[in-house]
Amino acid sequence: MDPLHPTVDPARFAPTLDAGATFEEYEALKAILLAGSAQFDVRAVGEVHTARPSFPLYTASIGSRDPQAPAVGFFGGIHGLERIGTQLILHYMRALLFRLEWDELLHQQLQKVRLVFMPLVNPGGMWAQKRANPHGVDLMRNAPQRAESGVPFLAGGQTLSPWLPWYCGRPGAPMEVESAALLQVVHDELASRPFSLALDCHSGYGFDDSLWFPYARTRRLMAHLPEMFALKTMLEQSHPHHAYSFEPQSNQYLLHGDLWDHAYDHAPPDHVFLPMTLELGSWLWIRKNPRQLFSRHGIFNPIKAHRIKRVLRRHADLLDFLTRAAFAAPRWLPPADRRMQLQQLATACWRPRRAP
Repeated sequence: MDPLHPTVDPARFAPTLDAGATFEEYEALKAILLAGSAQFDVRAVGEVHTARPSFPLYTASIGSRDPQAPAVGFFGGIHGLERIGTQLILHYMRALLFRLEWDELLHQQLQKVRLVFMPLVNPGGMWAQKRANPHGVDLMRNAPQRAESGVPFLAGGQTLSPWLPWYCGRPGAPMEVESAALLQVVHDELASRPFSLALDCHSGYGFDDSLWFPYARTRRLMAHLPEMFALKTMLEQSHPHHAYSFEPQSNQYLLHGDLWDHAYDHAPPDHVFLPMTLELGSWLWIRKNPRQLFSRHGIFNPIKAHRIKRVLRRHADLLDFLTRAAFAAPRWLPPADRRMQLQQLATACWRPRRAP
């Protein structure tokens, strides 16, 4: 069997007839999976139950089946209100399918790299138009680890009540099905390989777009700082006018239960796993259109059609850059005798800030 063209049963993605039991992004995902049934290797890695419908948690993968091949994972929709992150990944998946019809270089690329998509981690929250999942849990604060020092009140994660925002879940309880599914996908598809990248798309913080990486629980710097600094340098050199702030999340604030901290800490120490969070700055959209403040959807997403198109155009280059970086990993990953120099440069660039 051609590894780029696995067999998928299209009946699994039949249209939903009850409009009240679905939403636009979910139907768009199913349409892409159906259109790409000859290209994508599709799995349901869990199922989310709500008061009305149930939603499978889909992943779609394409490319090399070699377990040693580098891989990139693209994730979105962890927070149900942040639809633009899911839309960005769906836009990239759709474009990928069209490019496969003519792009010979893409076919060559996919012979040596694996792409993994999980664009809708929290379909129950997106269906209900809530940040949290159907149990009221903020999935981005649902991992068991605690921050090493003070976190922002409530926003850093709280265990008081699911009726308050940023609820981590009940202490000692198993992780939510969505969180566990994401971490299993990371374990099976990404961190098990010698080299992998992950990009998790969010929105809602600040006027600028940011790329954050572990840690969120501590101001200590990650073990793979030289590799992350090399990636940052490549991004600046190949896209010199990019507008991303690239830094550890702890430079902004600490929080409990960050999923990517957990995934990074549980990756094999001899593998290079570099997870990042793309935080799209929604305050800029609000400044340009203040009426969005009165819409729960508008606080986290562009509303006007031309701004949505601009966001999708602007960040597609980043996703393509990460795919190329994974493909070319042997060319830029620092050798042992260079890591110390990069460690010093990275530490000077990202020196931990003093706790407030």
